[in-house]
Amino acid sequence: MTVRTGSTPPATAPAGPGAGRGSPAAAAGRRAAAPRRQLITVTAASYGATYATLAAYQSTGHGWRRVFGPWTARIGRNGFAPPGDKREGDGKTPSGSFSLTFIFGAGPNAGFRLPYRRIHPYDYWDDDPASPRYNEWVDGRHASPGANPEPMDVSAYDDGVAIDYNTARTPGLGSAIFLHLNIGIATAGCVTLPESELLPLLRWLNPARSPQIRMGVG
Repeated sequence: MTVRTGSTPPATAPAGPGAGRGSPAAAAGRRAAAPRRQLITVTAASYGATYATLAAYQSTGHGWRRVFGPWTARIGRNGFAPPGDKREGDGKTPSGSFSLTFIFGAGPNAGFRLPYRRIHPYDYWDDDPASPRYNEWVDGRHASPGANPEPMDVSAYDDGVAIDYNTARTPGLGSAIFLHLNIGIATAGCVTLPESELLPLLRWLNPARSPQIRMGVG
């Protein structure tokens, strides 16, 4: 683990549409916004790159301290979308700053502090822009997850955290954006790490410290 004190996390692209409630765009209108005390950065060299550098920082009284990384992450098979350009099915990872709200996985909670949701065979993520549940986790026993939904019960999602992209669920702007387990390939838009790096990072995330992820070209 590399630690750096008094540093500033590298800047990446500004938030695009659908930024989570913890994003700079959303926070601008709120005087009492919680301080951003945990930050993950995912930075690529160009918009077409499918590999990025991931690092995690914690704020202190003297600036930012790097807690994890720099690590190599996989991103969308078509790289990063420029701010505001992410679309459903484009194979790109959205640029911007987003909150991290809950962790999911195939087994019991393995020491995570964020709210945890265990995956079952009937769980899907609705990625159908025509569906009323677009960009939501859906229990297929009780509601339709739309046309050709994303199954959650797959090995890549054995461990992961939901990225609050497109929380307004605007049709067509993209869905199912996660930081999850790497299975050796580029993604449809998510960010991935190997298990040995992902699990310590997920256990580090603390809801009391308002964790965010900032993604883009730097």
